[in-house]
Amino acid sequence: MRSVLGVLILLSLGLGACTKSPFYNEYPRTPYERYQMLRGTDAPRYEYDTYGNRQPALRPRLTPPDRR
Repeated sequence: MRSVLGVLILLSLGLGACTKSPFYNEYPRTPYERYQMLRGTDAPRYEYDTYGNRQPALRPRLTPPDRR
């Protein structure tokens, strides 16, 4: 009885992991990001390196908006 219950719990946890993520990357994550997007001063979220791999654009996002 205990082993059947254990298998059912493991199966339910495994099936729950296959669902779609509730978070979307194309939407702003904070009110400040939304404010920047509406004003047109937002920085790109990703950039491509010399090999064509997508990476987070840390340098443009961390520079102050008046220096962009």
